[in-house]
Amino acid sequence: MLMCRRWLVCSMRAHYRSFSFSASLRNVMPAWVIDRYGKNEVLRFTKNAALPIIQYPNEVTVKVHAAGLNPIDISMRGGYGAATMAMKRDPLNMKQSGSEFPLILGRDVSGEIMECGLDVNYFKPGDQVWAAIPPWKQGSLAEFVVLSANEVSHKPKSLRHVEAASIPYVAATAWSAIVNTGGLNKDNSSKKRVLVLGGSGGVGTLAIQMVKAWGVHVTVTCSQNAEQLVRDLGADDVVDYTAGPVENKLQTLQKFDLILDNIGGESEKWALDLLKPWNGAKYVTLVTPFLHNTDLLGLADGMMQSGVTIGCKVLKHLRKGVHYRWGFFAPSGPTLDEISEMVDAGKSSSR
Repeated sequence: MLMCRRWLVCSMRAHYRSFSFSASLRNVMPAWVIDRYGKNEVLRFTKNAALPIIQYPNEVTVKVHAAGLNPIDISMRGGYGAATMAMKRDPLNMKQSGSEFPLILGRDVSGEIMECGLDVNYFKPGDQVWAAIPPWKQGSLAEFVVLSANEVSHKPKSLRHVEAASIPYVAATAWSAIVNTGGLNKDNSSKKRVLVLGGSGGVGTLAIQMVKAWGVHVTVTCSQNAEQLVRDLGADDVVDYTAGPVENKLQTLQKFDLILDNIGGESEKWALDLLKPWNGAKYVTLVTPFLHNTDLLGLADGMMQSGVTIGCKVLKHLRKGVHYRWGFFAPSGPTLDEISEMVDAGKSSSR
């Protein structure tokens, strides 16, 4: 089964209320919110959070049965990415600063469709679904959440809600990095070689199972105490990064078609030398300075600085015959449809 290790999955089970949102006079719900950025003390529980309503015809209301927290939620609690998220929420900059509060965290949801917009045909009330919620939207630590239908997918039948809520965000991130950015898929991956740097975390464990199901040879770096975990998930070679310079061991192996870097930092200095040159090989890192730059320099200057940074790195490594890329989370219901099929086929699971 596809397995995923996560920080927290919490059950939001409650009695089903049989009513139409549009016809109901109820306008509040229980939720965990923050009213300012900070540490744990800014998190508070309220029974009077605004009930989300469908505003566009392609949206659905989901009753939350289980919610998941990711590292990005913890970072967002402290204000990480605030400048970029404000732009996504309000592209025309018409709202006042701080209008995102009270902010609900939680990037994963597994639950039940309660109401559908007029243009939604793929879902109906009562459907069991899961989704990865974009960071610029209100999250799942609440009784209800409203999402675009193209961000939602039918939940794997083989998983309970609490199990399902451990997968969507990391699965969508891994898929975006490997498929959208890295160019691998189930039809072109047979006998390819992939290196996952930092393979025992959420994205890494999903990535291992995903590419292994496609016939890829997978090498993973992790600590010694995680070796058995990643081997159980399908890793062919495992390198312990606590046993000395990891690059020395990796340099003795055959070169790779794709490297997925969940660590960043010093690994960029040596990882690209492990790729097959002049063969379309790609290095994809999920550790980028984009949000840090926009937080520090503002949206326009931060985006410009990020563009200069990646442009220079792309050109530098292209001269060596390899491709340098940044990977990002991308919300996608169709991606989760694919993951759901893999889960129910026994090719992936949650823990």
